[in-house]
Amino acid sequence: MHLPASADRVKQHTADHLNAQIRQRTQASIDRLARTPHLIEQRLRELDREWDVERILETNAATLALSGVLLGLATNHRRWLLLSAGVTGFLLQHGLQGWCPPLAVLRRMGVRTVREIEAERYALMAIRGDFEGASPQTPRETAEVTGRLGDRRIRPRTSSHATAIGGTSP
Repeated sequence: MHLPASADRVKQHTADHLNAQIRQRTQASIDRLARTPHLIEQRLRELDREWDVERILETNAATLALSGVLLGLATNHRRWLLLSAGVTGFLLQHGLQGWCPPLAVLRRMGVRTVREIEAERYALMAIRGDFEGASPQTPRETAEVTGRLGDRRIRPRTSSHATAIGGTSP
Protein backbone atom coordinates (compact mmCIF):
# COMPACT_ATOMS: atom_id res chain seq x y z
CA MET A 1 0.00 0.00 0.00
CA HIS A 2 1.42 3.37 -1.07
CA LEU A 3 0.93 6.13 1.47
CA PRO A 4 1.12 9.72 0.19
CA ALA A 5 3.36 12.30 1.84
CA SER A 6 1.62 13.94 4.77
CA ALA A 7 1.88 17.44 3.35
CA ASP A 8 0.30 16.55 0.01
CA ARG A 9 -2.30 13.93 0.82
CA VAL A 10 -5.35 16.20 1.21
CA LYS A 11 -4.64 18.10 -2.01
CA GLN A 12 -4.10 14.80 -3.85
CA HIS A 13 -7.56 13.68 -2.78
CA THR A 14 -9.25 16.94 -3.69
CA ALA A 15 -10.62 17.61 -7.16
CA ASP A 16 -8.35 19.82 -9.26
CA HIS A 17 -11.05 22.45 -9.73
CA LEU A 18 -11.51 22.73 -5.94
CA ASN A 19 -7.76 23.09 -5.38
CA ALA A 20 -7.77 25.78 -8.08
CA GLN A 21 -10.69 27.62 -6.45
CA ILE A 22 -8.93 27.60 -3.08
CA ARG A 23 -5.71 28.90 -4.70
CA GLN A 24 -7.65 31.61 -6.53
CA ARG A 25 -9.43 32.76 -3.35
CA THR A 26 -6.11 32.86 -1.54
CA GLN A 27 -4.50 34.80 -4.39
CA ALA A 28 -7.42 37.25 -4.47
CA SER A 29 -6.98 37.89 -0.75
CA ILE A 30 -3.25 38.48 -1.20
CA ASP A 31 -3.82 40.80 -4.16
CA ARG A 32 -6.45 42.80 -2.26
CA LEU A 33 -4.20 43.16 0.77
CA ALA A 34 -1.21 44.16 -1.37
CA ARG A 35 -3.33 47.18 -2.37
CA THR A 36 -4.44 47.83 1.24
CA PRO A 37 -1.41 46.91 3.37
CA HIS A 38 -2.85 48.58 6.47
CA LEU A 39 -5.25 45.59 6.71
CA ILE A 40 -2.51 42.93 6.68
CA GLU A 41 -2.15 42.74 10.46
CA GLN A 42 -5.87 42.12 10.87
CA ARG A 43 -5.76 39.38 8.22
CA LEU A 44 -2.78 37.73 9.92
CA ARG A 45 -4.79 37.59 13.15
CA GLU A 46 -7.67 36.00 11.21
CA LEU A 47 -5.27 33.42 9.79
CA ASP A 48 -4.13 32.60 13.35
CA ARG A 49 -7.73 31.68 14.16
CA GLU A 50 -8.54 29.84 10.91
CA TRP A 51 -9.17 26.13 11.41
CA ASP A 52 -7.49 23.88 8.86
CA VAL A 53 -9.08 20.77 7.39
CA GLU A 54 -7.16 18.42 9.71
CA ARG A 55 -8.33 20.21 12.85
CA ILE A 56 -11.94 20.18 11.70
CA LEU A 57 -11.82 16.49 10.79
CA GLU A 58 -10.15 15.53 14.07
CA THR A 59 -12.59 17.56 16.17
CA ASN A 60 -15.66 16.25 14.36
CA ALA A 61 -14.42 12.66 14.51
CA ALA A 62 -13.69 12.89 18.23
CA THR A 63 -17.10 14.44 18.88
CA LEU A 64 -18.94 11.75 16.92
CA ALA A 65 -16.90 8.89 18.39
CA LEU A 66 -17.46 10.13 21.93
CA SER A 67 -21.15 10.66 21.20
CA GLY A 68 -21.46 7.08 19.97
CA VAL A 69 -19.87 5.72 23.15
CA LEU A 70 -21.96 7.94 25.43
CA LEU A 71 -25.20 7.14 23.60
CA GLY A 72 -24.35 3.44 23.74
CA LEU A 73 -23.83 3.65 27.49
CA ALA A 74 -26.82 5.90 28.15
CA THR A 75 -29.33 3.90 26.12
CA ASN A 76 -27.88 0.42 26.63
CA HIS A 77 -28.03 -0.05 22.85
CA ARG A 78 -24.75 -1.33 21.50
CA ARG A 79 -25.66 -0.20 18.00
CA TRP A 80 -24.48 3.31 18.96
CA LEU A 81 -20.99 1.86 19.23
CA LEU A 82 -21.12 1.34 15.46
CA LEU A 83 -21.07 5.12 15.11
CA SER A 84 -17.82 5.25 17.06
CA ALA A 85 -16.35 2.37 15.07
CA GLY A 86 -17.30 3.93 11.73
CA VAL A 87 -15.95 7.36 12.61
CA THR A 88 -12.65 6.04 13.96
CA GLY A 89 -12.30 3.88 10.84
CA PHE A 90 -12.73 6.93 8.63
CA LEU A 91 -10.26 8.86 10.77
CA LEU A 92 -7.73 6.04 10.40
CA GLN A 93 -8.28 6.03 6.64
CA HIS A 94 -7.74 9.78 6.53
CA GLY A 95 -4.59 9.49 8.63
CA LEU A 96 -3.12 6.88 6.30
CA GLN A 97 -4.38 7.97 2.89
CA GLY A 98 -5.51 11.57 3.31
CA TRP A 99 -9.09 10.83 2.32
CA CYS A 100 -12.33 10.29 4.18
CA PRO A 101 -15.97 11.01 3.24
CA PRO A 102 -16.25 14.47 4.86
CA LEU A 103 -13.11 15.71 3.10
CA ALA A 104 -14.87 16.47 -0.19
CA VAL A 105 -17.55 18.49 1.60
CA LEU A 106 -15.01 20.47 3.63
CA ARG A 107 -12.90 21.24 0.57
CA ARG A 108 -16.03 22.36 -1.36
CA MET A 109 -16.67 24.71 1.55
CA GLY A 110 -13.17 26.13 0.98
CA VAL A 111 -11.53 24.71 4.11
CA ARG A 112 -7.79 24.89 3.57
CA THR A 113 -4.82 22.82 4.62
CA VAL A 114 -2.19 24.17 7.00
CA ARG A 115 0.13 24.69 4.03
CA GLU A 116 -2.47 26.69 2.14
CA ILE A 117 -3.07 28.91 5.17
CA GLU A 118 0.66 29.33 5.72
CA ALA A 119 1.19 30.25 2.07
CA GLU A 120 -1.12 33.22 2.51
CA ARG A 121 0.56 34.11 5.81
CA TYR A 122 4.07 34.10 4.28
CA ALA A 123 2.92 36.11 1.27
CA LEU A 124 1.37 38.77 3.51
CA MET A 125 4.44 38.85 5.73
CA ALA A 126 6.61 39.31 2.62
CA ILE A 127 4.40 42.17 1.43
CA ARG A 128 4.68 43.73 4.88
CA GLY A 129 8.47 43.45 4.61
CA ASP A 130 9.06 40.90 7.37
CA PHE A 131 11.76 39.09 5.39
CA GLU A 132 13.77 42.06 4.22
CA GLY A 133 17.39 41.53 5.13
CA ALA A 134 16.84 37.84 5.87
CA SER A 135 19.74 35.71 4.72
CA PRO A 136 18.72 32.05 4.74
CA GLN A 137 21.58 29.58 4.96
CA THR A 138 19.97 26.27 3.96
CA PRO A 139 17.35 25.17 1.40
CA ARG A 140 14.97 24.46 4.32
CA GLU A 141 15.38 28.01 5.66
CA THR A 142 14.92 29.37 2.15
CA ALA A 143 11.69 27.39 1.83
CA GLU A 144 10.43 28.69 5.17
CA VAL A 145 11.22 32.30 4.28
CA THR A 146 9.65 32.19 0.83
CA GLY A 147 6.61 30.20 1.90
CA ARG A 148 7.35 27.17 -0.22
CA LEU A 149 4.33 25.01 -1.00
CA GLY A 150 5.59 21.62 -2.10
CA ASP A 151 7.12 22.46 -5.44
CA ARG A 152 5.29 25.79 -5.68
CA ARG A 153 6.72 29.03 -4.35
CA ILE A 154 5.13 32.32 -3.57
CA ARG A 155 6.67 34.54 -6.20
CA PRO A 156 6.39 38.27 -6.80
CA ARG A 157 3.78 38.88 -9.48
CA THR A 158 4.63 42.54 -10.01
CA SER A 159 6.90 45.12 -8.54
CA SER A 160 4.05 46.04 -6.17
CA HIS A 161 4.85 42.87 -4.20
CA ALA A 162 1.61 41.08 -5.15
CA THR A 163 2.29 37.36 -5.04
CA ALA A 164 1.29 34.29 -6.95
CA ILE A 165 0.29 31.06 -5.26
CA GLY A 166 1.07 28.10 -7.44
CA GLY A 167 0.37 28.54 -11.12
CA THR A 168 2.41 30.98 -13.14
CA SER A 169 2.79 34.72 -13.10
CA PRO A 170 0.89 36.58 -15.82
